[in-house]
Amino acid sequence: MNPDEKAFAGSDLSSQEVEQTSQETKVSGPSYLTVTNTLTSWMFTLDHKRIGLMYLVGVLSMFLLGGVFALLVRTELFSPIPLITPLFAGSDAGAQADLYNQWFTTHGAIMVFLVIIPGVPAALGNFVLPLLLGAKDVAFPRLNLGSFYLWMSGAAFFVYVLFSGGVDTGWTFYTPYSTSSPTAVIPAVVGVFILGFSSIFTGLNFIVTIHKMRPKGMTWFNMPLFLWATYSTAVIQVLATPVLGITLLLLILERTLGIGIFDPQNGGDPVLYQHFFWFYSHPAVYIMIIPAMGVISEIIAVHSHKRIFGYRYIAYSSVAIAIFSFIVWGHHMFTSGQSTMMNIIFSGITFSVGIPSAIKVFNWIATMYKGSINLNTSMLYGIAFIFLFTIGGLTGLFLGVLSIDTHLHDTYFVVAHFHYVMMGSALIAFVGGLHHWWPKMTGRMFNEFWGRIACTLVFIGFNLTFIPQFVMGSLGMPRRYYTYEDKFQIYHQLSTIGSYVMAAGFFLTAFYLIQSLVSGKKAPMNPWGGNSLEWHTPSPPPLENFHGVPSATDPYELDQFDYDPVTGNYSSQSSKGLA
Repeated sequence: MNPDEKAFAGSDLSSQEVEQTSQETKVSGPSYLTVTNTLTSWMFTLDHKRIGLMYLVGVLSMFLLGGVFALLVRTELFSPIPLITPLFAGSDAGAQADLYNQWFTTHGAIMVFLVIIPGVPAALGNFVLPLLLGAKDVAFPRLNLGSFYLWMSGAAFFVYVLFSGGVDTGWTFYTPYSTSSPTAVIPAVVGVFILGFSSIFTGLNFIVTIHKMRPKGMTWFNMPLFLWATYSTAVIQVLATPVLGITLLLLILERTLGIGIFDPQNGGDPVLYQHFFWFYSHPAVYIMIIPAMGVISEIIAVHSHKRIFGYRYIAYSSVAIAIFSFIVWGHHMFTSGQSTMMNIIFSGITFSVGIPSAIKVFNWIATMYKGSINLNTSMLYGIAFIFLFTIGGLTGLFLGVLSIDTHLHDTYFVVAHFHYVMMGSALIAFVGGLHHWWPKMTGRMFNEFWGRIACTLVFIGFNLTFIPQFVMGSLGMPRRYYTYEDKFQIYHQLSTIGSYVMAAGFFLTAFYLIQSLVSGKKAPMNPWGGNSLEWHTPSPPPLENFHGVPSATDPYELDQFDYDPVTGNYSSQSSKGLA
């Protein structure tokens, strides 16, 4: 028996209700995917759903590219003796080291700026946000399309960098190395600069959309929590991103004109660059993680078939995290010569940011308690997120302690912590959200069996990759080294094996999702039993999203739905949501 059937046993639909449900799922017109299907109709579309799909294809393509460089790094580190760098750089040890630097720089820059930052907000957010609001589109459709092409332009600069010798500064572009490196630093920095404008425009669009396009009856405290998370993220995008843009512009001026802003030889201060960079980049961490938390709030509630626990606390915590994100950047510079007093202040604030994050975790677990949990692929990714995010958050507290950070700074402990928060949390939530909304986006169901297998591989592979790195870091293994002492070899080998297991999980995911587009079962209107407005329109939605004018519903009134095993749809007489 389907898990959902067990959850709702004793409430079988009548034949009349089955017929009504079937009628609900019928599309009275073409979907957004088929209304026009020419190249120009996609290139110049103003439809947020199509723009979201184009973002999705771009982000996943960059994820593949960034993942390839990650595997190159891990393969090289399988042995302390160079393995694959000699194939590309010859026998010159210096050239091998430079090539390794280019690999991990490319991996980091692509994954941060082209995958994780735009993943949930730009790809999933563009598609889902107007649907959650019952709107026809975002507030500024043309600006939305322009943001996508800015993102494409930024990505093009990174591709250019790959073919022009690469860049070897690390994804942070720290001075003075970035001002003296002979690699293609300026094209890479220009790419990030352009991506910043894309992020700002997307944030502005979402702020106005949430403010002005909520349907009648949808108050701030009647919105899906994903909208609260997206709104908080958008505020960070608008306020923090210009600082990064100005900083990178100053870096370009220093390289081209030789003015002394960050170069100590010309009277500059490299620590000033770190302050500017992390004033943006730590909020950028929350550009990645807050929308991921919004996705998890939707997944946990819907697939537990239970009202979200502590709605207001989760909503307020998103705002609190956004505020805290602007005042904790200094914990990245405990060992950079910062004053003792500033170190103490930033250390204290770092601990405080864990409070709103812990509130979310508590409320998610409380939501699942005594819920009718369906352990489908989306829910497995949601549970994996909670586990991985908890580890990432707790290990961050270690790094917030001044005495401990002195030992752990610039070791593999930091690498592991960073990946547990960024990849193990933000990226896992992105993949979970992709599965959650895949039927709505494509109109097709994916294979749940292979979805569960792939999620298991990703989870096992991820922990096998990064738990040994916690151990290495605590033993003093420095990050960014392409060779190491023999005592660290076993940990690096476990980490490399884990990376290949994780890659197998992601490739399997790509396979069954693509396969679903070809031969997947047609998706019903509401395959999971959700009550937010996107589940009140056909799968895939029509061009204007809704047939009629949607009325606001309680997005977390989930115990009223009956599962129809014939159609695979959930239906409720009390919440049609369409006028």
